Amino acid sequence: MKKKTIDDINPQGKRVLVRVDFNVPLDDARNVTDDTRIRGALPTIQALTGKGARVILMSHLGRPKGKVNDEFRLKPAGDRLAELLGQPVQSLTECVGPAVKAAVDAMKDGDVILLENLRFHPEEEGNDEGFAKQLAELGDLYVNDAFGTAHRAHASTEGVTRYFDTNVAGYLMKKELDYLVSALENPARPFIAILGGLKISGKIDVIQNLLGKVDGILIGGAMAYTLLKVKGVDVGDSIVETEKLDVAENVIKAVQEKDVKFLLPCDHKAAAEVKDGVEPQVIGGENIPAGLKGIDIGPATIETYSKEIAAAKTIVWNGPMGVFEISAFAEGTMKIAQAVADSGAVSIVGGGDSVSAVQKAGVSDKITHISTGGGASLELLEGKELPGVAALTDL
Repeated sequence: MKKKTIDDINPQGKRVLVRVDFNVPLDDARNVTDDTRIRGALPTIQALTGKGARVILMSHLGRPKGKVNDEFRLKPAGDRLAELLGQPVQSLTECVGPAVKAAVDAMKDGDVILLENLRFHPEEEGNDEGFAKQLAELGDLYVNDAFGTAHRAHASTEGVTRYFDTNVAGYLMKKELDYLVSALENPARPFIAILGGLKISGKIDVIQNLLGKVDGILIGGAMAYTLLKVKGVDVGDSIVETEKLDVAENVIKAVQEKDVKFLLPCDHKAAAEVKDGVEPQVIGGENIPAGLKGIDIGPATIETYSKEIAAAKTIVWNGPMGVFEISAFAEGTMKIAQAVADSGAVSIVGGGDSVSAVQKAGVSDKITHISTGGGASLELLEGKELPGVAALTDL
């Protein structure tokens, strides 16, 4: 999956249309509270402006549902970008139309413009041909640096590419693909996957795809209880996707046919309620008594998983081990995060909750790669083609 990048184009004096992911959280005063995604785009933007490009940025923010909504205007992101770049960023109040064209025509080499929220137009998510053409007419070259939206065939990620001879990846997109694709195609071994989260239904395709690629899979989170139930384990009042029991049974059968370690929790932290102030009980075996919910992996599971992690050379982690947002149920996720950080392996963490977990554990700087695209990284792990990536020009 080798794609051309901005290193393969000459942007000098050109209008470069760049899809970024500035879908950032804002507080009530409309200030950016987490600029991670903006910072992630800086290397690409700075490389282009440094070579004399006229950079036109486009992004979405939130879910305005195809209508103009002041709550989702992109100017706060533009203001924060200007601070980080140390140069003005002109935030427009539209993303297409005569005023936008006039602003772009007035640009000088090295200038940066941020178009208004693409999703103020229903045509963006509808991948409307006319809307895509209007966007494309603003640029001479196209760059996609928004891995977080690469799994969607939208006008700004797939539609516009039909109007350019060459479509290239920005540095953030390249970094995501380099790590995620290399992990799946040519990993240092042992290669393990750590999968957690609420629903097994969201991870079925990931498990199926990884079975032929990894040496081991460690399961945590509420999804573990659906799998334990089909194995005949008593799971008490734990969350179980009853409508997915047949699917879970097929997963267990598929695992048995492969030479892959597939580890489920052997003990648990459980409680009758999931809320602050509740003191969990450690359940020393697989079976959970009636009236209790499994909410975190137990100490024996932590120890077993940590040994597997310590021996690994490549680790992909998507999904927490428990309800880590509540401190009483955070130990499993926090200790797994620490184990991954201490492993010395190539470690790739994707998914919003997993990223939050390594940040909460204070080990972000010890993770090899933290993916910016939860849905996109998950679909890549599922073996799916990402439309925004497929539309880029092959090397």
